[in-house]
Amino acid sequence: MRCKAKAAPLEAHLGYWLRFVSNHVSHAFSLKLAQRDVTVAEWVVLRQLYEKESLAPSELAEGIGMTRGAISKLADRLEAKALIEIGRDQMDRRYQSLALTKAARALVPQLAVLADENDAAFFAHLTPAERAKVETILKDIVRLHGLRAVPIT
Repeated sequence: MRCKAKAAPLEAHLGYWLRFVSNHVSHAFSLKLAQRDVTVAEWVVLRQLYEKESLAPSELAEGIGMTRGAISKLADRLEAKALIEIGRDQMDRRYQSLALTKAARALVPQLAVLADENDAAFFAHLTPAERAKVETILKDIVRLHGLRAVPIT
């Protein structure tokens, strides 16, 4: 007769609840962005570039925690949508810089409103103290584990 090992239910794990909420928050946001023909990954790139005049793809990749290849694909998609310009150096053809177009500079604040609305839809019921506590705990986990990659999915 074999003794059946006990296994905790999924709901017993904090990671389950974090993923449960995260999936729903992310999915709702991706639907909002899709109405503007932007993906979450594209939004992250646009938002990062919004703070800068221009960035090299390698700097952007490092800041977001993505591979250069992934940034290159995103840059190509955003260039095709006329949301970024890819500058190429005449002297060193390997060097590129990424910069938002005028249209993207106008779009990013509109997309930021969608991000704020999405956040409010899920977290507005929390008191400021509760929200601050959740944020502190999550940031502490990020710091403790040295997490760097920006969530894009």
